[in-house]
Amino acid sequence: MDVLAAVWESVPSRSDLVPPAPGVYTVILGYFQYFPVISIVVWFLSWHPAGKTSTNSVFNFPGRIAWCAMEILGPINLIYNLMLPSIYSPSISELPASNIMVASMYCIHYFNRAIISPFFAAPSMSPIHLFIMSSAMLFNWFNSSCLAGWLRGYTIPTIPLYRSASRSATVDLIPTIGVILFVIGMAGNIYSERMLFRLRREEAEKRTKKTDDAGPNKYHKVYVIPPAQGVFRYILYPHYVFEWLEWLGFAMAGTSVIPLSDLPPAPAAAMTPPLRLAPWLVPAAWVAGKLAVPLPLPAVVFVINAVANMLPHARWGRVWYVEKFGEKAVAGRGAAVPGCAWM
Repeated sequence: MDVLAAVWESVPSRSDLVPPAPGVYTVILGYFQYFPVISIVVWFLSWHPAGKTSTNSVFNFPGRIAWCAMEILGPINLIYNLMLPSIYSPSISELPASNIMVASMYCIHYFNRAIISPFFAAPSMSPIHLFIMSSAMLFNWFNSSCLAGWLRGYTIPTIPLYRSASRSATVDLIPTIGVILFVIGMAGNIYSERMLFRLRREEAEKRTKKTDDAGPNKYHKVYVIPPAQGVFRYILYPHYVFEWLEWLGFAMAGTSVIPLSDLPPAPAAAMTPPLRLAPWLVPAAWVAGKLAVPLPLPAVVFVINAVANMLPHARWGRVWYVEKFGEKAVAGRGAAVPGCAWM
């Protein structure tokens, strides 16, 4: 009972959690940076009851609704956290334009993912298991909460802490390059995904003409392997790779986010406790120090976690393609790495 009482007392209050207080922000980010460790399990577990690998279950939710719920939670949580008043940072109307720009980039991506893609672009969406839906929602809550604290201007010292070198003029181009990469990545992601949707529609139409029976949903569970041409020439999941490029650009644009420490007067309470970086984040901190730019830590964590989450799914997707259509149809393509049969 004493242990349970201690755990309960350590749980932050709602006022400290939404929006996150500086100390809570550090704790959330500290946990979220280790998501790649959890994702290791996915490399060995092919069970993913969603999309083309969905199965019948009483815990299934309608695909479009579940997908929307998974994806919309992130931007809603981010906007809500930025709009709420806080004693630690200014309101959204008082934040620098660069912070608002980066927040808008995130929301634009998820507007497409949560609204346009499932309800206006996809021909159909298979049921999604409760576990998948809840896991994705938890991921997006952690991610958007970390981004909210960062965009509100919280300054978080890291261990190790790299001293900034002298600033060069070329560094000022990084946010611009980041926005360009974000736009290219998002456009490529949408183009690749829409091409898959078009191929599914065409295949469904062919089947309907042959059987003369469309059924209640002629697109349901109709999947095809994309031909080895265009963005699918060398890999099967270019939409994943383009999304990674998109979030890399997001992180680069995030070097323009202005912390509270640069906005006089800077509230002392907005300084967060130090965070010991996960080993895979140390190189990013070193590069930021060498370039003399602020480390967009939550954005970097997001990029790494997105790759760690999606890459094993792409690998299992390639296995599914081989089982469904044969190695000849796969044509030697990798999942997300050209020429790499297992990745």
